Amino acid sequence: MLRLLKAAWILFWAILLTLILFFPIVIAALLGKRGDAAFHGTQIYAWIILKVCGIRLKVRGRENIEPGQRYVILSNHASYLDPPALVLALGLQYRWVIKKELRKVPLFGLALEASRNLFIDRSKGSDALESIKRGVGQLPDGTGILIFPEGTRSWDGKLLPFKKGGFVIAQDGELPILPVTICGSHQRLPKGSAAFSRGDIEIVIHPPMASGALPLDDLMTDVRNSIASSL
Repeated sequence: MLRLLKAAWILFWAILLTLILFFPIVIAALLGKRGDAAFHGTQIYAWIILKVCGIRLKVRGRENIEPGQRYVILSNHASYLDPPALVLALGLQYRWVIKKELRKVPLFGLALEASRNLFIDRSKGSDALESIKRGVGQLPDGTGILIFPEGTRSWDGKLLPFKKGGFVIAQDGELPILPVTICGSHQRLPKGSAAFSRGDIEIVIHPPMASGALPLDDLMTDVRNSIASSL
């Protein structure tokens, strides 16, 4: 019964916040040239979601972020709480690379699209990657992108194999990679469950890596080792 109540609680707040913030976020996105105001709207959503779930956010390594620098941010992914935690922890403007299925979610998907996030059709392979490259090139100065290189949430919190897309985008755009580790989110809200538990989520921001300094496979290994070092 407690698990059902917790699932209903988080679903209630997700729907309520979507209804309340949908129009302000979309209007801000349509009126603004950069989409920054809409991004701040998602930070309000994230802050409330973490608060009502009893999540305490801890952040290490913010000094590794250079203000105004555009990054390809790569992070591990084990929970639906990862996106709100990252939105609040990083303190910089970025847009998501999101699977296209989320565009179909009522109101939520439209808000994501209006906020200039980038959608990817994973069934289209190289064509999808090329469209993301073009989208990155059209983002405002100082606005990066965030990708989960595992491609999906981990069932047990352990790192899954990395996909190459984010690394190719970084090398093609000559952008530095910012590795980020999320610790504890799997324990707070694991994949396959809607019942959260109160506690800490820690975000560890690692020193950025130059994407063009190494061959692709070596770059992927170094970034993976960096992320894994704090798990």
